[in-house]
Amino acid sequence: MELFTDIDEQVARLRGLLVGGAEGADDVVSVIRALDDEELAQLMETAAKLSRSVDRVEVIGAGVVAERSTREAGHDGFAQKRGHRRATDFIQGVTGGSKGDAYQRIRVGTSILDGFLPVSGRQGGADDEEEPDAAMSGEAQPGFGDQTEDGGSSDGGDASRAPVTPPSWHTPLDHALVHGGLSQAQHDAILRGLGEPPTAPAAAPMSGDAPLSTVDGARIEREFREAWRLAAEQLADEAAHRSVEELRMAARTIRDRLDPDGADRRYFERYEARSYRMWVDADGRSHGSFVFDDEGAAFVRSVLDSALRPRLGGPRFVDAAEKEAAQELVDDPRTFEQLSYDLLFDVIRSGTLADAKSVHGTKQAGVRLVRIVDSPAEVGGAAHTEDRLTRVPAPVADQRACDTGTVPVSVSPAGDPLNVGREHRLFTPAQRIALAVRDGGCRWRGCDRPASYCEAHHIDHFAEGGRTDVNRGILLCRFHHMRLHTGGHRITRTDKRDFVLHDPGGGAEDLPPRLALEYAFHGIDPPPKRFRPAA
Repeated sequence: MELFTDIDEQVARLRGLLVGGAEGADDVVSVIRALDDEELAQLMETAAKLSRSVDRVEVIGAGVVAERSTREAGHDGFAQKRGHRRATDFIQGVTGGSKGDAYQRIRVGTSILDGFLPVSGRQGGADDEEEPDAAMSGEAQPGFGDQTEDGGSSDGGDASRAPVTPPSWHTPLDHALVHGGLSQAQHDAILRGLGEPPTAPAAAPMSGDAPLSTVDGARIEREFREAWRLAAEQLADEAAHRSVEELRMAARTIRDRLDPDGADRRYFERYEARSYRMWVDADGRSHGSFVFDDEGAAFVRSVLDSALRPRLGGPRFVDAAEKEAAQELVDDPRTFEQLSYDLLFDVIRSGTLADAKSVHGTKQAGVRLVRIVDSPAEVGGAAHTEDRLTRVPAPVADQRACDTGTVPVSVSPAGDPLNVGREHRLFTPAQRIALAVRDGGCRWRGCDRPASYCEAHHIDHFAEGGRTDVNRGILLCRFHHMRLHTGGHRITRTDKRDFVLHDPGGGAEDLPPRLALEYAFHGIDPPPKRFRPAA
């Protein structure tokens, strides 16, 4: 079995690194401390690969435990016979992890069992939390024979032919995890980020449209499931180069673009759930708790980021006075949480008459929205925030445009902003906007720093005649920008193809656009016309 081959290889590598390590050392701590940098890197990579191989077994086992511990099984269920109320309790006790970890294992394991299910029907998951496949009647499907328009079968009604369940939309994720291409955390981030595709039975037709027939509803539902499958497939391919957080953000962005009606509904549901409450505990300390809507959360993050960026590693190209103020913030003895608290109360006290610079520093807080227009991939005029790509419905974007105005940015069909460069040493504010729209943040592999934390790098040195043009600039966070300049790396670009990062050893890798923004520009068809959720 391939799995055991992988495990044996990783165990052999670990044994080679650890056995016969530091002379006289009889514990693993001393042996690992004695490794040189190269050996330590090999150790960490090998241990991670081994952990992922073993994790596959544990996750699939968790799915089977849940499958055998349903409520219907009663006291004869797997977990119940071992003295536990449910599968999560058993798994938490075995692994020593948190209840959240146990739920994640069951969620991923159940998904894998579903993806490998060969025939129709499925057993319930733990605590009746399974989500059965939506009805797919109305058109021919694998294993059902040829069907007539009204859903009837033309195969003579042979009851011996067991219908086969069509593959689940998340099958690419399940196979990638089983074969070692995804970790449990990556699988769960994509699975939960995409969520379930819309289903016809749970929705009503759009106002003014004719009611959907059973055949049309099934067809639209299949189109959505296929779109979700393709998205899962691409995200699984990208997982090797993306962090879990970036995969989760990309999955949510793709879901919102594939299902704009559902995205608007979710946005307003979060808006209706907004709240703030205060209470006093037994020791007399006052507490507060916010539940933010999307726009409110984006604004508060902007307030904190604009003032605390030096503490978090923001841009370093500043004048002497700003540099001194930034250093004072870095050296401030207060914790980040205390600084955030004091800042928010400064804003509250100052109110709308506050001088922006005295409260926010050099950059006034605000939320910048990006709206893609004149694109077949854009539906309904929705926008997204420049930082973190939070989707904002069209009416909200229209309201903000009336209040703050707009800055138009023209882009090529491939999504590359047109040349707005000038003979300036530093990129202008308009150019920075263009770079933020295109790059979405730091373009270094695996980095999730948003655009406001980044610096614009000239790939052609200005001192050597390089122009400050958008198509010759790229956003990098402070850390990676400094690494580029001090570590012997360089970035090149031929015409308007992908940027290429060259390392000191002669290696090279493409730096494609951040995944979520690829969908904002190209590579995705408009979602099929659908229905709004029933009131």
